[in-house]
Formats: sequence, structure tokens, C-alpha cells
Amino acid sequence: MSSSSSLCGNCKVWRGAGGQWVSIVRGSMEEKGKDSGAFIHRFELRPSSHPLPGVQLPLQGLTFAVKDIFDINGHVTGFGNPDWARTHAAATSTSPVVLSVLEAGATCVGKTVMDEMAYSINGENYHYGTPVNPRAPDRVPGGSSSGSAVAVAAELVDFSLGTDTGGSIRVPAANCGILGFRPSHAAVSTKNVIPMSQSFDTVGWFARDPTILVQVGTVLLQSPIGATAEPSCIVVPEDCFTTLCSPSDNISQILIKTVEKLFGGHLITHKKLGDYIFREVPSLGNFMTKSSGNQASKTIPSLQALSSAMRLLQRFEFKANHAEWINNTKPLLGPGIAERVSDALTDYGVLALPTVPEPPPKLGLEASKLEDYRAKAFSLLSIAGMSRFCQINIPLGFHENLPVLVSLLARNGADHFLLKFSQVLYGALREEAEKAWKGD
Repeated sequence: MSSSSSLCGNCKVWRGAGGQWVSIVRGSMEEKGKDSGAFIHRFELRPSSHPLPGVQLPLQGLTFAVKDIFDINGHVTGFGNPDWARTHAAATSTSPVVLSVLEAGATCVGKTVMDEMAYSINGENYHYGTPVNPRAPDRVPGGSSSGSAVAVAAELVDFSLGTDTGGSIRVPAANCGILGFRPSHAAVSTKNVIPMSQSFDTVGWFARDPTILVQVGTVLLQSPIGATAEPSCIVVPEDCFTTLCSPSDNISQILIKTVEKLFGGHLITHKKLGDYIFREVPSLGNFMTKSSGNQASKTIPSLQALSSAMRLLQRFEFKANHAEWINNTKPLLGPGIAERVSDALTDYGVLALPTVPEPPPKLGLEASKLEDYRAKAFSLLSIAGMSRFCQINIPLGFHENLPVLVSLLARNGADHFLLKFSQVLYGALREEAEKAWKGD
């Protein structure tokens, strides 16, 4: 990358790799207020090529934001912590994912705030501030891709890029009431993205519009695009939906009525997922404890064990990736960070789940209550991680001023199918939800 061609206060401009003009503007506190605190650095990175006359690039005219875990040439990748940023040089290459959406015609407008070292699902950052959840300002936005979700929910960008290891796309999408897609493991390149836990790391994205969500998937997914959006079965695990707290314990009925209307009730299968996993994955017995699935926390024992297995492996890989830097640098870490099955579906089967067990936690919630929420959340979130499935969060709307949502999962490699199916289902689901809540 060439040296900067002009400097002016908090702005500098240069020509980047591929010929893009990059203008970087360091955001002031006033600007942070305007952008809901979503951005850590504001800049403009324009498409590297222009379409031929009459040719429309797939993401032409769209804007996007990038979680500060992706490398962009000339920028320090901050990983949510100022000591990390201080002790690391600027990137010398750009993530292939970022390059792909630029080449598809989209314009990057900045990097977003994230939880420190991607190690939380809360969305609160001790150093850079917590992005404001536009849908519920007194509640956490969810993390670790907090700023990326807020940038979309606040209509600052058309879509944004994030990562999901244990739930970092799905949770903020749920909390902010937007669409969020975690692809199948290894379906999208993680090159030039700081690793958290390689066995679970995925690159995902957010959007408000299902059409844009699909368009981004068409650009990023490396698998061939399948033709079908017709499911072969819809599995509804009622035991998972009964773990939900209010506001809406009729989510499964909203989904069932929508599927019956669009595809017919013959596709729907009811299953106790906890019993199925316990029977089919006997090795989980090694992770069962007396406290697994206690009634007070309304968790399912086998799913709690699945969550324990996932979190243990994540911790092991995170330590292998970053322990040396942590030990050498002794960074200041914010509170809470420092302490811290695919046979059920056919080729085009879908598993429905609650994305998270309850509405977003309130800001500043005491640690014990937050840990209970995390335990319940990871029991649901671990299913996609341990099975390497793709998963989409679909917002149904707002009930009693809080976002309500449902997740759909499909087998590894069925990403295009799940995106198309969700696009077909989206409008009808929201209509059915509105109808149900009017009858309250």
C-alpha cells in the first residue's frame, strides 16, 4: 500500500490494494453518538472495479461494515482490546471475504466495535463503550459482533460482516431484531481473520432485508448454488421451545401455522431433541454433571452437556492461539472477560429452534444472572457449533417492545437452501406473528 496522499486532522486518504481509494476518518465522540457507538473506525473503502455498461454487480450500491477482527490492508486489527491494537502492526493484506464483497460492488464504511478477543456474547466493551441496541436501548446488543449488528439495526449500513464461534452472529442478531446467518463450518473463508477457536470459527453476516442476506451469501459461499427452496421436513423440538421465557411462548405455533400454509402440515415432525441427542450421542455422558439441566435454569441435560463439551474445546483452542500474547502483554481486560448431530435431518430438512432463551439481558445485569442466561443460551447455540450446521436467525417482529425471533438450522453444506427457504418463509412468518399477537 502506498503512503498516504493527503493528511487533514483526523482524516487521511490513500490508494489501497486493487486501486480502491480509502479515506479513513477517526470518529469523534459526537460522531459515536450519531452511530449508536457501533463503529471503532469510520472510513470509506470503495469497490475495486466498476461494472460494464448495463451490467449490475450483485452488491452494487450497498454499504457494509466490518467487525474489527478482519484484516484490512493498512489498518491495525484491534480484536476489541487497545493493548492488542498497541502491540500489533497494521495488516499487510485484506481478508478475502472483505475483498469479495468489495469486488461485488459494495462499499465498506468502517470497522465496528466487538467484545474483547471475541470472548463474550454480551456485546459490552469496557474500553470502547457498548454499542446501543436500537431496538432495546436499556439492554445489551449481544456479542461478540455487537457493533456489526447495531450498524445494521440502526440502518447505518445495508449489511455487515461478523464472526460466529459460539453464537456471535446469532445472539446479536436476536437481541437487535435483525437477520443473522452463521454458515456451515468452512463454507466461507476465515483467512486473515483472527482465530478464536478454529473448530467452531465461522464468518457470517447481518442484514435487515432477506434479499440482501441471500445476495451476500451468493457472493461469499464457496459451495454451488442449489435450485431448491423446498424443505423435505421441518423438525420442531417442543422441549427446546418450552425452555423459553416470555414474551412469546407461542413461537413454535407461529412457525407451524406458517409452514402448514406454505408447504403443508405433512412436513412437520415433532421431536424431543434432548432425548434424541442423549440417545444418539452416548459420549456426552462424560460431560453430564449433577447440575446439568436443573429445573431452576430450565435447561435440557443433554444440551447442557453438549454446551459444556463445546466450551471446553473453545477454551483449549483459544488458549493455544493467544496464551503467549496474554502472558507476555498482561493486557487490561474488562470485567467478565478476565474470569472467564446431523442424522436428524435429511438433505433438505430443517430444524427449528429458539435462537436465545429469553429477551436481551438488561445493561449492567449482575454476574450470577448473566451466567444463568449464558448457560441457557449456550445450550441452544452449541447445536450448530457441534454439528457444524448452518443457522439463520429470523426476527418475527416486536412483542411488548422486545424482539421475538426463531432460528432455522440445516445440515452442513445446505447454506444456499437455508437462505432461500428462509427468504420464502420470512414475510409469511412475520404476518402470522402479527396476527397471533393481535389476539393476545
